[in-house]
Amino acid sequence: MQGKILIVDPIATNRIVLKVKLKKAFYDVEYAADMQGAITAARADLPDLVICALALPDGGAADLCRHLAQNPLTAHIPIIAIGCQTNADARLATLEAGVHEVLRQPVNETLLLGRVRSLIRAHNAAAEWQMREDTCRAMGLAEPETAFDGQGHCVLVSPDRSLIQKYAAQLRPVLRTKLTQSSGAAVMEQMTVDAMPDVVVVILPEDSSAALDELRLISALRANAQARHTGIIVLQTKHDPALGANALDLGADDLMTHGFDPAELALRVRAVMRRKQMGEQLRATVRTGLQAAVFDPLTGLYNRRYAMPHLERIAEHACATGRSFAVMAADLDHFKQINDIYGHASGDAVLTEVARRLRRAVRNTDMVARTGGEEFMIIMPGTALPEAQRAALRICSDISASPFNVPGSRTPVNVTISIGMAIGGAASTAPEESDGSGRALLDEADRALYTAKGRGRNQVKLGRPAA
Repeated sequence: MQGKILIVDPIATNRIVLKVKLKKAFYDVEYAADMQGAITAARADLPDLVICALALPDGGAADLCRHLAQNPLTAHIPIIAIGCQTNADARLATLEAGVHEVLRQPVNETLLLGRVRSLIRAHNAAAEWQMREDTCRAMGLAEPETAFDGQGHCVLVSPDRSLIQKYAAQLRPVLRTKLTQSSGAAVMEQMTVDAMPDVVVVILPEDSSAALDELRLISALRANAQARHTGIIVLQTKHDPALGANALDLGADDLMTHGFDPAELALRVRAVMRRKQMGEQLRATVRTGLQAAVFDPLTGLYNRRYAMPHLERIAEHACATGRSFAVMAADLDHFKQINDIYGHASGDAVLTEVARRLRRAVRNTDMVARTGGEEFMIIMPGTALPEAQRAALRICSDISASPFNVPGSRTPVNVTISIGMAIGGAASTAPEESDGSGRALLDEADRALYTAKGRGRNQVKLGRPAA
């Protein structure tokens, strides 16, 4: 099934007609005859969309929207209201309550299904990002929520400059945001990271061919890496259900099918802007969480959580391809003394500089991770023993050759590093004993590191003689 839809209507005939249309499009359909039944059904089975009659025995679509908004589980379920001809004030009040669209009876099937596809697609995308954010929060990786900024930038787009000037003049008194006017080509040419509009309102001309040409802007925006999350509202100056459904399928976030109304357009712009800001916050939270999950915040190197699975993947690849790879376990010598004598700020400065020198000493394809306090791991795929030994000796030299400037000392501090190394894959240093796993190879490198420490430090030791 493409999604779960809850139909709320007291008239059985209306429910049956809608069910037939939606079942043909492979949606799973549930029913409710009143608002209380709809609230119970929504909380029990969390539909992807609610299609509700404007008037219900115990309320209406707007009342249902407000009730669902009170529960975090149902707050973001999109709602389409359907009813007979209603005046502009009542329609606007329904939209202000949070209902996403108000469709008039009789409903055009093409436009209805286009709306359904668009809203469910947006709902599922938002739910996926919400789940990722919830995971980050459960792991303690998410940042605190920030309030949404009411300001923003909206661009009216049309080839008819006099028309968008007239629309802008009527829109400004009811929309508290930066409002500019442009053509479709100019929007794409002027779009940069610093000048990204929050919402683009594409105003379609009455001529069908010209309107189709204007719709190309939607595809261009969605294909642009910088603009793919920009909100898009399509405003039709001539009612055309097929063209409206096409706009939604191309990626428009919202659609006005019956011409320009400044109050309604302002409301829709604010709603799309809020959803865009919410999406940006969710994505930023997830990005922050992922960075915290795989990177060490002090040095910027990968952490152990990332390094161990990566090592296993390298080992599996080496086994499949017959290529060798190197693993190094490195540890700073007498690091505790630096913390004790000069302070932890000096220790942090040493670790940061060591990380920089380690990255400089290896290839872009190699991975450097901080796996403990002063412990590091280097993984070098596609590397034979002689090349790995040269790299390890180069690392020792880079660390010891130049003293470190630290905040707790007037003179630079000498730092050295000890390295244990093992070779896996085709040139395994212990082919008769190793089980071929990355962890086993790391254990071998750790034993070599202990040997290097025991024999005087500031040196490289191989896990076992090469076979």
